[in-house]
Amino acid sequence: MPVIATPRCALTIAGSDSGGGAGMQADLKTFAAHGVHGTSALTAITAQNTAEVRGVVALSPDFVRLQIETVLDDLPVRAVKTGMLATAAIVRVVADLASEGRVPNLVVDPVLVSSSGSALMDADGVEAYLTLLLPHALVVTPNLREAAALTGIPVSELTTVPAMAAVAEQIRSHGSRYVVVKGGHLDDAAHDVVAGPEGVVVLEATRIATTNDHGTGCSLSAAVAAQLALGLSVPDAVRAAKTFVAGALSGGAGWKLGAGHGPVDHFGWSEAP
Repeated sequence: MPVIATPRCALTIAGSDSGGGAGMQADLKTFAAHGVHGTSALTAITAQNTAEVRGVVALSPDFVRLQIETVLDDLPVRAVKTGMLATAAIVRVVADLASEGRVPNLVVDPVLVSSSGSALMDADGVEAYLTLLLPHALVVTPNLREAAALTGIPVSELTTVPAMAAVAEQIRSHGSRYVVVKGGHLDDAAHDVVAGPEGVVVLEATRIATTNDHGTGCSLSAAVAAQLALGLSVPDAVRAAKTFVAGALSGGAGWKLGAGHGPVDHFGWSEAP
């Protein structure tokens, strides 16, 4: 029998998606697709499908902290990503652990609003992100709606690459090392803008025509965390993550799952013989 190397570990701190397309389910699929052992701390339970979010129940901050600490006390986590944190109190829990140096290679996906427009964070959440969590983030990955919420700039003003670059730098001023503003909601292209110590880089891509795009933001940030756990630099991890998500979108483009925005092909099933 061949000797199999012990896999690297990553941790997702996120909410559950009962439809299986986004949230913790997408994160764990993404980790597995990269050969990374996925661990998890659940922040909230949602009742959702491809078309709507019908309900959200947040867990207590103390229990979220207990989950995170229990994982970190035993497993060699090399990267952590956050998804839906649900309440400002849970944001504070993650920020406190990060300030203690317990959260390596932190990738923050600031999940504030669902793709269907449902609020996924309480009213104090944006301020908690800006003042408490972003200063500890290695990478922050907002989409255009989230970038607008974090800065107060209307989404209608974030329709060009220069505007995306400017908002990325504004978000980065809160202390994170890198900011990736995802342009998947632009009309014709799917360009992402990466702002970091090296300057601003535009990752260009052609939009893939499909409504099966649920969970792409979760999957991108999880892929960045997985690549960091595998030892890549942030610029290389972001590029590899974008390539992964493009492949997942392309693979699932023709699927018929649900009446709304369906999931993507995390495992390359569409390429199987």
